[in-house]
Amino acid sequence: MTSNTTALERSSTDLLSDAVHQHGRLTVRGSLERAFTFAFRSMVYAQIWEDPEVDMQALEITPQSRIMTIASGGCNILSYLTANPAQIYAVDLNATHVALVKLKLAAAQHLPDHATFFQFFGNAKTKANISLYDNVLAPKLDAETRAYWEGREVSGRRRINRFSRNLYKFGLLGRFITAGHVMGRSLGGNPAIIMTAKNREEQIALFDKHLAPLFDKRMLKWVTSHRASLFGLGIPPAQYDALCDHGKLQMADVLHERVRRLATDFDLKDNYFAWQAFGRGYAQDGKGPLPPYLQKENFAAVKIRAPRASIVKESLITFLEQQPAESLDRYILLDAQDWMDDDTLNALWREITRTSRTGARVIFRTAGRDTILPGRVLATTLGQWQYQAERSAELHTKDRSAIYGGFHLYTKAA
Repeated sequence: MTSNTTALERSSTDLLSDAVHQHGRLTVRGSLERAFTFAFRSMVYAQIWEDPEVDMQALEITPQSRIMTIASGGCNILSYLTANPAQIYAVDLNATHVALVKLKLAAAQHLPDHATFFQFFGNAKTKANISLYDNVLAPKLDAETRAYWEGREVSGRRRINRFSRNLYKFGLLGRFITAGHVMGRSLGGNPAIIMTAKNREEQIALFDKHLAPLFDKRMLKWVTSHRASLFGLGIPPAQYDALCDHGKLQMADVLHERVRRLATDFDLKDNYFAWQAFGRGYAQDGKGPLPPYLQKENFAAVKIRAPRASIVKESLITFLEQQPAESLDRYILLDAQDWMDDDTLNALWREITRTSRTGARVIFRTAGRDTILPGRVLATTLGQWQYQAERSAELHTKDRSAIYGGFHLYTKAA
């Protein structure tokens, strides 16, 4: 929690409450939902945790594509620009994420070269970044965004100083990963050991020897049995229940399977998500795996196309209600539907269907394996869409982020 909460953050709290609160304030679930809302109003993801390369394979973006996505940490918005869409609308309730995405877009447009851009967002832990902000980026930002980054934390430091202290250790996710490393070492393992592997065979051997036994520890099982334990992953109570298949599975076992996949299913040289989870950052020389927007060969395209991205602090449904019919054709919902009740799901898909063109594509992820829409979204709405089951399963196996149970692609029928 920061020492001076901005008006931007306060207004977003009310919007987030509408999305998350499904139970009464005085119930156990209602109390947890409100605790999650309080935690979620600050930075959650410095790096988005969905694989943009899988997204772009599913979306088949063209120069005519008009995209709506959830902003989150902004990595994927800038990465989608490499596919040359006509327009991206990045919608988010979290004011901190809005400020982060606006900073990334300003940096892409106004920093002079890839080396400087990578220093700011790839390395993200040098004092030179603060001078770049003050002298180059701050004058290009709107007043609200500047107020956020120049606001003070409890320590007295300006928030922008996170870019001199490893941005990726901040936010709920950054602190959750740090806590995971601390707990792993206290229980006799070291998650960072994975980074010493030379190939996938060594990754598997190191995981089996050093990390797999941790998930059988009573302390880890006890901690992760509480819904609030996964707030740091941005997982509210409703999604926690979906991960556990509503009590059929122990969370420690679910986490074992997901962390194993992250650590072993993809070669470290190809998986920047593993670098973030086990190495706490990207390769400092820029020669390790990177999200598309940080890759040198994509910098010129991202710089030129950055003005095509618009950031909107609003709920998905409210945003869509304001759009003309048949005005969009690509939708990225991340895992947000796991949070939603049936009324909200139906309202969302009613607006997606109204605003979508023929051939439109919708992608999303779920905590569990299966798509959550059949039986919940009205048949009159869902019947206008085709679930691409085989393609969804194929793309799920390619998703390097590895933490989701399912990847899902729907296309609008002609």
